[in-house]
Amino acid sequence: MPTEVHDPQAVLLAVGSVAHREIAIDDLLRRMVDSIARGMSADRGTIYLLDRGKGELVSRAAHLPELGEIRLALGQGVAGTVAASGEVVNVPMVSDEQRFFAAVDRQTGYRTESLLAAPMRDHAGAVLGVVQLLNKQGGAFTSEDEAKLEAFAAQAALILEATTMYAALTREPAKALAPLPLTAQFNRIVGDSERLRHACRLTSKAAASSATVLVRGESGTGKELFARAIHVNSARSEGPFVKVDCAALPETLIENELFGHERGAYTGADARAPGKFDAARGGTIFLDEIGELPLAVQGKLLRVLQDREYLRVGGSAPVTADVRVVAATNRDLEAMVAEGRFREDLYFRIKVVELALPPLRERGAADIERLARHFVVAAARRHGRPNPELTPAALERLGRYAWPGNVRELENCLESAVVIADGTRIDASDLPLPDRLPIFAEARVRNSLPPSECGSARKLTSVKPSPVDGPPEPLEVVERRHILAVLRHADGNQSLAAHLLGIGRNTLARKLKAYGEG
Repeated sequence: MPTEVHDPQAVLLAVGSVAHREIAIDDLLRRMVDSIARGMSADRGTIYLLDRGKGELVSRAAHLPELGEIRLALGQGVAGTVAASGEVVNVPMVSDEQRFFAAVDRQTGYRTESLLAAPMRDHAGAVLGVVQLLNKQGGAFTSEDEAKLEAFAAQAALILEATTMYAALTREPAKALAPLPLTAQFNRIVGDSERLRHACRLTSKAAASSATVLVRGESGTGKELFARAIHVNSARSEGPFVKVDCAALPETLIENELFGHERGAYTGADARAPGKFDAARGGTIFLDEIGELPLAVQGKLLRVLQDREYLRVGGSAPVTADVRVVAATNRDLEAMVAEGRFREDLYFRIKVVELALPPLRERGAADIERLARHFVVAAARRHGRPNPELTPAALERLGRYAWPGNVRELENCLESAVVIADGTRIDASDLPLPDRLPIFAEARVRNSLPPSECGSARKLTSVKPSPVDGPPEPLEVVERRHILAVLRHADGNQSLAAHLLGIGRNTLARKLKAYGEG
């Protein structure tokens, strides 16, 4: 490691730049401890986080190849002492220090000679964890090093405050839902249910590869968030992340938008124009609502996935596609393949890795509470309000609701409650939730549940399914009636109707035009 000590803010600047992205929390912490150890010319470093639920320090990122983790009680060892006292501790020779916890050296075979540790405090002064350094190169740590490590620890705390882990680190033990989750979590992805853990594990595996990924889930479950997590934690993380909403582009323009065009390709094409695949070169292209792609464009996308090349509109020279494809949909692609509306060969090409995101109602009350607390803090900060407390009645109401709009609906609900609530408490009456779900939303919830749970879903939403009278009708007739009913429910607002239907606004406009309603 270099012997020159850098300015703490400059050293951690590159690390802090990813604190608002979907980076794996453990990766973020590893980057921090690497930067601090290099900046302080230390042989080893450890970042401990305070698990308030258990009253322990947990090594979350460490130069510790011999052990998986270290757990220390508050007051135990030098790091535990720093966490309990909030003061810097400098140990020039551990052989003279009674507070030194020698059991770790005995387990690892490593020989600690000198040690320096400082607390990480947030803006309110609460201790989030401890930064500990071992064995400075060239001698013991000095008083100047103490001040510099304090500065490093302060910068590291600011970075942690910008992450979604911060809420878990600062929650009072009495309010803690569980001990600090120590599974691999991604920044901005909140929750600890088994369904979400599985999605995070699969995201980690997908990010470590170059495979094409299909993210599936209902509207509002966070498909783009997971797509970004795959990109940010991949080998292409320094390249661009380009999103294309396939449902928002007119069918006549989507090919040009994706692949660009050559000069003279059509009237008015006075120069070559790059497309989204050009813009994503060296990075990742995210094809949202891929089920809305016209069949002709599906064929061109298939060529990209098979041959890693494409033709610009009006072009004859193949262009190399140095890009990773992540796609997303809330549509039933299998049914679309059976109906001839989605190419079977493309279907198998895009689902090399399939990541299914659970709807919020299947993640459990604990995840809903975690998300709710997170959104309340974020909304209060955004609107300049003090952080309100969610009452038990409010949490019970949130847990009973079926959330047809999933995490997006929950976020909007809590932001509204933060704005309209009086005082420092959000009660059940402050939540803008309907007494019952609209029929189309109730059907979505009911159809996603196993038969044994359908009765509870009906009770939850207080809506009874309408019986089907008369002979079966063609799918097109049923679809037309349903779309027009949703449009009436939305008071003619096509953007809202498209959102409720889970399709793009342009797709809805095309259907209405075909119905003679456009």
